[in-house]
Amino acid sequence: MSRRLSDPPVTATGAAGMVLLGAFAIQWSAALAVPAFADVGALGVSGWRFLMGAVIVLVLVRPSWRDFTAHQWRAAAGLGVAVAVMNVTFFQAIARIPLGTAVAIEFMGPFVVAAVGRTSWRHVVCILIAAGGVVALCRPGGHLDPVGLVFAGLAAVCYGAYTVAAHHAGNTTPGFEGLAVGLTISSVLTLPFVVHSLPDVAHHPSLLARFFFMGLLATVFGFGAEMQALRRLPPSVVSVLLAFDPAVAFLSGFIFLSQHVTVLDLVGLLLVVAGGIGVTLDAEGTTADIPR
Repeated sequence: MSRRLSDPPVTATGAAGMVLLGAFAIQWSAALAVPAFADVGALGVSGWRFLMGAVIVLVLVRPSWRDFTAHQWRAAAGLGVAVAVMNVTFFQAIARIPLGTAVAIEFMGPFVVAAVGRTSWRHVVCILIAAGGVVALCRPGGHLDPVGLVFAGLAAVCYGAYTVAAHHAGNTTPGFEGLAVGLTISSVLTLPFVVHSLPDVAHHPSLLARFFFMGLLATVFGFGAEMQALRRLPPSVVSVLLAFDPAVAFLSGFIFLSQHVTVLDLVGLLLVVAGGIGVTLDAEGTTADIPR
């Protein structure tokens, strides 16, 4: 399966579609996570999502562990560590502040990657437009939990590292094998949180179904789609497209968690979408020069 699914998007528009698919899958998975915090805690939910996701991807991909070179192992390990720490800190953030706000702050990581890797004045303009939308989505003056803001900031650092690590792993390993190995490493790192929450899950069997669906959404459709985009386009371009995440997060929070959406949020959504469309159009002409 991994060989057949290894063909990445051909155009920037295709890559943008992959990023948007990943945004919906990951943020819906996060929305499903919030109600489970009361049962096993944010750390427990994080660990279970990684465990379920790793099992699913390993069954589907069946990576060639023995054929991995030291370089490929380092790339997969970098991805696994970045994803694990990003997810743990992010779940700690959304346990304290609204989902959309946490994702908006988390996007600052990819924003820095995009700014450092700017390629044209149009790209810079798109970055500024998307950044303005993220600032609006952060709800300045909203009296948010400071601990939640700190965790969101830590998640932002990890998110920036993730975009670079996923790009590197995607171009170093075939198909989804780098993702499968990376998520396995993530699940090992967060396994203590799973063991700690086993008694709670045993008393609530329905949680397993929730965790399985979360793992399917986040890993197969979420991280998998983002890796395909990062394999074909540079992190500086995909990092701007990831601005779709805050927009999708606010919609998910509004639809699934009944979290309030303000006029400022809607303005932020429009700016983020405009910036994402702009960078897609700007990058469309560059994909022909990227080696296939």
